Amino acid sequence: MKKAFFLLFLIFLNVNLYSIQKLPGLENFQKSKIKQLYKNLDQRSVVQHFAFYKLYPESEEGKLALKKAWNLLKQENVKDPLVLPTLDINLMINLVNNQNAMIPDDLDEEKLDFLESLGKNLKNRNLKGNNIWKKDDILKLENNEIDIARALFLEELGEEKESIYKIRYYEATLDLMALQILAKLNTNPTDIDKVNAINDFIFYEKRFRFPPHSIHAKQIDTYTFLSSVMDSRRGVCLGVSVMYLSLAQRLGLDLEIITPPGHIYVRYKDKDGNITNIETTARGVDYPSDVYLGIETKKLQQRTIKEVPGMVFFNQASLYWANEKYETAIELYEKALKYMPDDPNVKMLLGLNLLFVNRVKEGKKYFLDLKDFKSEYLTTKENIVDDFLSKKTDIESMKAIFLTVDETRDSIIKKQKSLMEIVKKYPSFRGALFQLINTYLQLGREKDALVYLNKYYEIDETDPIANYYIAAISFERFDYLNAWKYLKNTEKILKQENHYPKALKSFKEALKRAIADPSI
Repeated sequence: MKKAFFLLFLIFLNVNLYSIQKLPGLENFQKSKIKQLYKNLDQRSVVQHFAFYKLYPESEEGKLALKKAWNLLKQENVKDPLVLPTLDINLMINLVNNQNAMIPDDLDEEKLDFLESLGKNLKNRNLKGNNIWKKDDILKLENNEIDIARALFLEELGEEKESIYKIRYYEATLDLMALQILAKLNTNPTDIDKVNAINDFIFYEKRFRFPPHSIHAKQIDTYTFLSSVMDSRRGVCLGVSVMYLSLAQRLGLDLEIITPPGHIYVRYKDKDGNITNIETTARGVDYPSDVYLGIETKKLQQRTIKEVPGMVFFNQASLYWANEKYETAIELYEKALKYMPDDPNVKMLLGLNLLFVNRVKEGKKYFLDLKDFKSEYLTTKENIVDDFLSKKTDIESMKAIFLTVDETRDSIIKKQKSLMEIVKKYPSFRGALFQLINTYLQLGREKDALVYLNKYYEIDETDPIANYYIAAISFERFDYLNAWKYLKNTEKILKQENHYPKALKSFKEALKRAIADPSI
């Protein structure tokens, strides 16, 4: 906002100076003002120096500002870039500031070649993947060879001639973003310096944000694709994380990719093992790692950079599934599987969607592969696979529990009625029972939720989530004896997993303050 105001101020001042420059005795006044404005420029702002040159191209300070702008972009040898190739300075300002969602009409091959040359010394140029223009070739690369931006753009935009042109434009824009970040760094910056500089650039200077909750779920693919995130400055956790990774590769910064259930963020780990988490939905805040753990999540899963395109397809598939376009969802899950061949979540959701379109044999095959699987990152086993294979549910019932609804009361009640019919038909179907429990909790009806939690507990006493929910609701209802009983059950189950979550410790302390442990 300050920089936008600064640019407007320069334009306003220029208009006023132009209107009075012919008045007697004011020529020296104008020169003095120009010198003062030049001195007040942010010495590390590429945009301000380009803008200053645009306003005062004939002044000595204007020429110095242009030279400084190119120096900030690490182009010290550029003497007169506005002659060959001919670059519109407005175009340069907009590209550096990333203001245009549309590719400029006057960005011809010569100008694009020049823009690409600006980033020739960025670290991603050393990656084998930076020279690849075919999607199939990406899969042949090792993790340390992948240029993540190129891989994502090829999968998103395609490999036709027109698509390649678009990719080159977006990559040149990423280069300019990386060069702006470098301009803010001192000589020989540390990796943490780079992290802080990227955070400042993305979240404060360019103000990238999480999209409004009311629309992100309906347009999750829009806020995941790298080009869309760059254009809109809005992105879900995956969308902003992939942009962060794209910039980090250009700066030679190695980051780890972490995926708690339903989430993704990146982190930096130094040679001594010290971790700096970068929460991309909260302006890069370094949350403690245990914030991401809970009753169900006992360990954080680290992903490879090669899995990232698969995660983008995974996110996109969810949108088509929500709109009951199962065939398209299947295609996207199959694409995701190419990048994530061993991922159990991809296999399970692909299997489900195959079942939904009556490709039962294929869907069941994926379920059979997962029959005895238990994730090392979770304390619970995925029960929908077992319930289907044990004939405790059918395909239509599984399809029904995954149908999305909005958060209105009428919508929740409608889903609740549907779930009650499923539970009557399949009383041991845990997926339907848990969904039903959640609808009662959403409506603030803890007493009814507790009824179905007890039914769930009768089916599966070893589920730590069910035990924890019963303990928590009992506590809220002042039933402290049952709160202690189910808390101890939860602790016993999680002890077998060697997991002692902070949330459980906090709950235990609150319960102790209400009533002493009756077993002591």
